[in-house]
Amino acid sequence: MRSIVNISLTPQLDEIVTKAVSTGQFASKSEFIRSLLRNWAEDKLLSELKLSQQELNQNKGKLLGSLKDLR
Repeated sequence: MRSIVNISLTPQLDEIVTKAVSTGQFASKSEFIRSLLRNWAEDKLLSELKLSQQELNQNKGKLLGSLKDLR
């Protein structure tokens, strides 16, 4: 199920979105915004994974043998 969210854009940002849609990069303005949100979520997850990897490399993390080790 989708929810409807209304956003306000500056004229400059609206122009960027409009150009991306008009050149065929995106089917609609909504698809452009959804793509931005997906990319943001992926970047956030990647940052968290990199931080976890750094903690493991510094022996600050705990390597689990199985999910039972979470208890």
